[in-house]
Amino acid sequence: ASVVAWGANGAGQCNVPTPNTDFVAVAAGHYHSLGLKADGSIVAWGGNSFGECDVPAPNTDFVALAAGSSHSLGLKADGSTVRWGYNEYGQCNVPAPNTDFVAVAGGRYHSLGLKSDGSIVAWGDNSSGQCNVPAPNTDFVGVAGGGHHSLGLKSPAVCPGDSNCDGVVNWRDIDFFDAAMNDNVAAWEAMFLPGTPSCPFENNDVNADGTVNWRDIDPFVALMNTTCP
Repeated sequence: ASVVAWGANGAGQCNVPTPNTDFVAVAAGHYHSLGLKADGSIVAWGGNSFGECDVPAPNTDFVALAAGSSHSLGLKADGSTVRWGYNEYGQCNVPAPNTDFVAVAGGRYHSLGLKSDGSIVAWGDNSSGQCNVPAPNTDFVGVAGGGHHSLGLKSPAVCPGDSNCDGVVNWRDIDFFDAAMNDNVAAWEAMFLPGTPSCPFENNDVNADGTVNWRDIDPFVALMNTTCP
């Protein structure tokens, strides 16, 4: 895929380096831009006053990226993060352990990382409380950073029988529930439109025995026309 860039270009942040091919993700800072290539490398261009475009070696095995105002972040396939650029507020000093990250985000002078256990780690400037993740720091599936604020996306609560996660157990769940039979996660996920918020597969395990199969059918029928808590 190619990148299209437009708008203010005083630092060359819209001048995508050639070859403009094989990009799989992009991120934008204040005066710099980042692109993740299909081969796991990161390309950076634009303002580089603080080294925000100097991707540390080895520039390999990246699976995600993010940009702050004048700093950059990359997520490695092994779950570790790499940070570079402006670090006046410690936004590049990830707290230990630097492991088990699944997503990263950058604010103006702070950084955020989502862990595989659903918790969020935040570091850097905290003058507005942007690094104070509210309790309970659990069940997050997404994270984002603003200038001086942060956002986390929570996973929906488990609601047995609500196979399509619309908050009600009714006839609309039947096709979704049928697709999930015999723990067929792929078939069930294919029922959702692209961009649909995550839905717990556990909703299909109505009898809570750890497996989605014929034993869940009767409890599923018994929950028809009920509303999730």
